[in-house]
Amino acid sequence: MAGQVRSLVAAKWLAEAIKNNRVGPSLRIIDSSWYLPKLNRNVQEEFNHKHIPGASFFDIDKCCDTTSTFDHMLPSQTEFAEYVGNLGISNDTHIVVYDTSDFGAFAAPRVWWMFRLFGHESVSVLNGGMKNWLNAGNTVTSEYSKPEQAEFRATINGSWVKTYEDMLENLTTKQFQVVDARASGRFRGIEPEPRANTEPGHIPGTINMPFPNFMDSSGLEKDPEELAQMFRNAGVDLEKPFWVTCGSGVTACHIALAAHLCGHPGVGLYDGSWSEWFTRASPEHVISEGKGKQV
Repeated sequence: MAGQVRSLVAAKWLAEAIKNNRVGPSLRIIDSSWYLPKLNRNVQEEFNHKHIPGASFFDIDKCCDTTSTFDHMLPSQTEFAEYVGNLGISNDTHIVVYDTSDFGAFAAPRVWWMFRLFGHESVSVLNGGMKNWLNAGNTVTSEYSKPEQAEFRATINGSWVKTYEDMLENLTTKQFQVVDARASGRFRGIEPEPRANTEPGHIPGTINMPFPNFMDSSGLEKDPEELAQMFRNAGVDLEKPFWVTCGSGVTACHIALAAHLCGHPGVGLYDGSWSEWFTRASPEHVISEGKGKQV
């Protein structure tokens, strides 16, 4: 792919690349499928049964900080480098990431964002994911050959990672806009959270932009003009910095991707997201139309 790598690539482009035997050290495909535990899906087994030819599996529950009590918190740059090196990815590799979600994308933007966080710009999301890949009549396979290990050097951009303390401070300074990707009912506090011991609601002052709205019914990302209008309608100023959040730091990256496509590349992520916020915040900092957080 000449010039700067696009953040989205079409199924047609990837199918041509596979047909022309371009998958290898310079082009890697990764399946980053992940689902909430309550859905009881075994994504590794699903990958073993069916994936895009040449793909490897990226597990966000393994490429993470395993010492944290919260789900899939970001790994260190050393851990990330080792994990992706084992997938045959070097600093010269163009990565195309997808997942098998019925939405068209669910976890893929999180892995796209992670690569960029660790200094790797040559990464694209497969537009429409497996859903669009199959709709276009492309083939899948159960065959897998482990890529030859590569060396990846990671350099983290720490300013993109926001902590609980950062979010707490922002309640006072209001220096950054904060946008939440969860469904409206969870954000408002009237529909349950998927994790035990966590009530729904949101961080004070947060704007809600549910992640499925960034895609059309076929699972394809909406065009930049439409995305920019969505940000305007939600009250998000793309000329000013903002941070993103969700349940556990996965679907928030849909907002980061949409902003990137609109020319706003440096969106920070609250890694602990609502799971951490609800656990640690005082009751007055849990805004909810439901029962909120009890003292």
